[in-house]
Amino acid sequence: MALNVVIMAAGKGTRMKSALPKVLHRLAGRSLLQHVLDAAAPLQSPCTVVITGHGAAAVEAAVAGSGAVCVRQEPQLGTGHAVQQAVPALDTACATTLVLNGDVPLIRTATAQALAQACGGTRLALLTVTLDDATGYGRIVRDAQGRVQGIVEHKDATDAQRAIREVYTGILAAPTAALARWVAALRNDNAQREYYLTDIVAMAVAEGCEVVAAQPAGETEVLGVNSPLQLADLERRFQRQQAEALMEAGVRLADPARFDLRGSLRCGSDVEIDVNCVFEGEVVLGDGVRIGANCVVRNARIDAGAVIHPFTHIEGDAAGVHVGSGALVGPFARLRPGAELGPEVHIGNFVEVKNSTLARGAKANHLAYLGDATVGERVNYGAGSITANYDGAHKHRTVIGADAHVGSNCVLVAPVTVGAGATIGGGSTIAKDAPPGQLTVARAKQVSLPGWTRPVKGG
Repeated sequence: MALNVVIMAAGKGTRMKSALPKVLHRLAGRSLLQHVLDAAAPLQSPCTVVITGHGAAAVEAAVAGSGAVCVRQEPQLGTGHAVQQAVPALDTACATTLVLNGDVPLIRTATAQALAQACGGTRLALLTVTLDDATGYGRIVRDAQGRVQGIVEHKDATDAQRAIREVYTGILAAPTAALARWVAALRNDNAQREYYLTDIVAMAVAEGCEVVAAQPAGETEVLGVNSPLQLADLERRFQRQQAEALMEAGVRLADPARFDLRGSLRCGSDVEIDVNCVFEGEVVLGDGVRIGANCVVRNARIDAGAVIHPFTHIEGDAAGVHVGSGALVGPFARLRPGAELGPEVHIGNFVEVKNSTLARGAKANHLAYLGDATVGERVNYGAGSITANYDGAHKHRTVIGADAHVGSNCVLVAPVTVGAGATIGGGSTIAKDAPPGQLTVARAKQVSLPGWTRPVKGG
């Protein structure tokens, strides 16, 4: 069923107390608006319209590339006025128009689709939910037979109406032609002098158009964000949902209340994740992977049996990071984009790896930097050693052959090659290729000065 999708994203969000437009505040790593766009995408609407207003330029920039059309609501005179701006952009060939809110981020695709089907191009379908605390929401007013007669905004409701707990979520589906006619006839004779979209319910009833109500699976998916407190509450609700789904699939989370997923996480069997870990982008954990406490993992593939010790940062970004099977990483390690660790590699405390490949069994256990390097099998890379890969203008590569040993506090000045089986003496600065199988040392001659005394402060 082809339908229009309208997303209202013009509000200022005064209670957010932020210069950032409300719909661009982030939940689980994505903007509120992006969550709604992602939920709407599977509906394959030929016409998606985003209504912008406050911070329009920033919101429109965020929407660019999504395929949605933006229309501006200036000034912002209410929800009905917002939809008035969208009407000229609607595809009249679509019998149904679905109206979503950019600050209600967790709406499920299945719920939106069911609401559109309830409309069917002939009925006005409202998404409603029953809340223990309905403060701020429009109340659903029904007649004695239970038929929907209208929606009363909280600001305009009587005490008796405010006692109603069934509320309008701000999401509806309407016949496209009728919606255009109804919003054109809206009036602003209310306490706020605004044009309320909810007034179309009474118009539909007056016309004899059937008004139906549908409900979501739970209240979380229809909760809106109007303040930092509400945003934080929704974040924890969403994270709990994701944590429960992972645990039901067999993942062992030490504490689901201290877990954050800001992207996608795919796990094999017997995966263990300790507290306060954050996963971003696309992360894949193989069978038996263990993630220690306080780790951040972004865009990475970690193979079976690998252990990521506490306080490790894996920052894959676009280039990604790959950790091979049985590898040990951390604690306090940092893997940057392009890090490629083979099986059984050891990366220890305060070691940073960037755009480098380490083959099976290679080890860099302490206080080291490997940037733009190719490291062979079973290499031992000493504490305090670095690859000097940047000459001020260009990056250069270091190649270390299999079974080489690089002593502590060495500087390998790229481009340079250390041959297979070579040994680099501790404290060396290597600016020329080191031959395989030999000891290479490059140090200043040690000198002791008899009779030398330390300077002292003058009296």
